[in-house]
Amino acid sequence: MFGLTEWKQTRFYQEVKAEGRQEGRQEGRQEGGQEKQLEIALKLLELGSSIELVAEGTGLSLEQVQQLQQQSDQSSQN
Repeated sequence: MFGLTEWKQTRFYQEVKAEGRQEGRQEGRQEGGQEKQLEIALKLLELGSSIELVAEGTGLSLEQVQQLQQQSDQSSQN
């Protein structure tokens, strides 16, 4: 039977571990990219751009931009 040390030395374990790291990095990049899109969209809305223009420019859906606009309006009222 494998102990933990022996298990960590197997090729299968190493491949799964490397794959997990790669997936984690990719997810992090995607999340970071989406956060950047939202930041840009918010800035464009603050500058007075239309919802349609912001959606087209950032690649976000109209619904996402509308929600962002509503959240921005609510936070500025508080």
